[in-house]
Amino acid sequence: MRIVLVGPPGAGKGTQATRLAETLHIPHISTGDLFRANISRQTELGKLAKSYMDAGNLVPDEVTIAMAKDRMEQPDAEGGFLLDGFPRNVSQAKALDETLEREGIKLDAVLDLEAPEDEVVKRIAGRRVCRNDSAHVFHVTYKPSAKEGVCDVCGGELYQRDDDTEETVRKRLEVYHTQTEPIIDHYKAQGLVVTISAMGAVEAVTERALEALQGGR
Repeated sequence: MRIVLVGPPGAGKGTQATRLAETLHIPHISTGDLFRANISRQTELGKLAKSYMDAGNLVPDEVTIAMAKDRMEQPDAEGGFLLDGFPRNVSQAKALDETLEREGIKLDAVLDLEAPEDEVVKRIAGRRVCRNDSAHVFHVTYKPSAKEGVCDVCGGELYQRDDDTEETVRKRLEVYHTQTEPIIDHYKAQGLVVTISAMGAVEAVTERALEALQGGR
């Protein structure tokens, strides 16, 4: 299957992308991974992207699109792929359409994960991360540490990242609504959008997504 995953920050896209890709035996292609891989391998695209990033500028759409195209042409993506974080706007969606059309490839579905805005803010703003190891993540409501402010794993201090504050989360949501959300209408016109609720246990959301992708919507 060839899938685009869409949803606001905090909807659990990264978690669901990993689970769905493993279940469907297709590569999970995320924008962040594309940038990191190209920069670490010092490809021409990676060097170009890094030059923009080092200057504090956004990486142009054409560079991101070229990276995505290169990744989708790798042997492990011949049987399908799951795009996470790309396309990020309608311009990128149209460019992806053109790229796939030239290759004679069609998307199977655009999976739209829905979550109420207040829940998204609660999920992200409630996260606390260990200063000793960022892999140790807790949540003031859903996964509190035994002792407030102290990591259960190593005893390190738990803190709220700057990009996890409520103010920052609401700004990220505003960007999502103005830039990314319009791609849903773009793909609805092609009859590709499948919308599911991102609420509930991780396993339940995955099951819901698989049923929708396999036509049980």
